[in-house]
Parts: sequence; C-alpha cells; structure tokens
Amino acid sequence: MTALRTDHVAVVVNTGSRRGADALAEVTARLHEVTGRLDVLSVPAGGDVGGALASAAAEGPDLLVVGGGDGTVGCAAGLVAGSGTVLGVLPLGTANDFARTLQIPFALDAAVSTLTHGKVVDIDLGRVEGWPFLNVASVGLSVGVTQHLSPRLKRRLGPAAYPAAALAAYRHHRPFAARLEFPDGDQQPLEVEDLLQISIGNGRHFGGGNTVSPTASLDDHLLDVHAVVRGRLRDHVSIARLLRTGHLVEHDLVHHVTTQRLRLVTDEPMRVNLDGEVVTTTPAEFTLERNTVHVVVPVHSTAAQWDGAGH
Repeated sequence: MTALRTDHVAVVVNTGSRRGADALAEVTARLHEVTGRLDVLSVPAGGDVGGALASAAAEGPDLLVVGGGDGTVGCAAGLVAGSGTVLGVLPLGTANDFARTLQIPFALDAAVSTLTHGKVVDIDLGRVEGWPFLNVASVGLSVGVTQHLSPRLKRRLGPAAYPAAALAAYRHHRPFAARLEFPDGDQQPLEVEDLLQISIGNGRHFGGGNTVSPTASLDDHLLDVHAVVRGRLRDHVSIARLLRTGHLVEHDLVHHVTTQRLRLVTDEPMRVNLDGEVVTTTPAEFTLERNTVHVVVPVHSTAAQWDGAGH
C-alpha cells in the first residue's frame, strides 16, 4: 500500500454507459472537496472515449478516475501503465468484472467513497500486439458473443445478456484449430483441433462474474490459458456449470496452462476479443507487464497488494 495523492484529479465518464449520466454530477461534487485541480471530461454515447482518456492521461494527473465498462477501464489502464498516475474506477458498465475482481463496490456512493478513502495496489496488465487487457483476451465463441451483445440487449437484460448472447453465438460457431507456442519455454507447445474457444486470462473474472480459474489473480504475474475443445451440447452445459467457480480448468475438454507469454497461431486469421472489444487478429502474441498499473481499491480488498512497479 502507498499513499494516494489527489493534488490533480482527472475524471473521464462514459455517459453512454448504463449509469454514466447519473454518476458524473456526484463524482464531480465529491472530488471537488479533496483536490486542488479537477479536470472533468464527459463522453456521450458514440463519443471518442479513447481520445478523452488519452487527453486526460497526458496531463499526468495524480488520479485518473474512469467511469464506464471494462473496455473503457482497460483502455485507461493501458494509458497510465508504468506512470505515476493512479487509476480510480467507477463501475458503470454491464459486467464490471474488473471492479468485481478488485472488490470495488458497484453502488455509486460506495465506489466514489473508495476514491477518497481507499488504498493503492498494483496489478499486472496483459497486452496483445500492444493492445491492453485487464480481464480476459479470447478468440472463438467469445467474439460471436460480443457481436450479439447489442447495447439494446445489455440495457434490457443487464448481466443476463451474456448467457443470452452466448446461446445465440453457439448456434453459429465454426470450430477451429490452433497452435499455442510459449516463447519463454515455460510450457511445451500445444496443438489443438476442433476448438470452441481459447481464453487468455490476466484477471480473475470475466463475462459477468465467471471465474478464470480458482487461483487466478490480477497480481500473480501469470496468464491463465484455456483451450476449450468443441464437444456435444451436454458437454458444454457441464462446462458452463463450472464457469462461476473457475473449475472448468478440470474438465476433460479443457486444456489449461499458465504462462507469462503466449504466441497463438490459428488455422486461419481470427479476431481477438479484449475485455469485450474486438481489436486485432491472430497470429498474435500475448504478454504480461508486472505490477505496472496502480489502482485505488477499498481498504478491505484482498484481491491485490502493493509491491511497487517492476517487482
């Protein structure tokens, strides 16, 4: 744990997210009380969230508060990684898996209180060809799920939109083959055919509260890799039942390894989903930056600790 400075605070709120418009006034009023300089940027639906975050981060604030979903928070994390800026999170999206992992409360009042009364920890950041991710990167079924997760569906169903989209994506899924290579030599290469999905987890939760593995952590300096072989429908029902606890890693149709670096080659180029944002394609290299993002979390949070960058 290290002290949280708030001499200069920047706030970027995606008001197009589920609760963004409601959050902006409260967080601005509360933070005015604790800082000498407060920069506030409101990004409407369809606005340039990435541009607003880059502009705010470039000013070098002590604290960058981000209000939005996991994709927005992941973009911010990539911008402040390795800097002295601490990341503050208002979980305003549908899944909020990053906040869930770090035990940041979803209730707005409690989340704002965390910004002023919390502690600072450091976490690992995943990257794919330079693109950042906090929770999980994946290819296969998850890309179809993202395509079916329309804003309308998320507004109507909330977290229940994820299983609904997964069922729709499953009906149109095409199996694929892949080779998993480990440039650091910490695992043997793995070739797998007839795949449903490959997931590379940095954090603990994904998909609205599913668990990467029983031991996954945002500061364990490891990527958890799952390669899920396509089976019968009843096989995937049994896997789905294990998603909440992370014990899917024990299923016969799931190959699970941990590593610090992965190169993924698929039989044909496939799109890569990073925390709900489809941004690149395979072949791709997945890497890990240790202790590179500093985040303010509740004092009671046990999900990560302060080690200091680079340790």
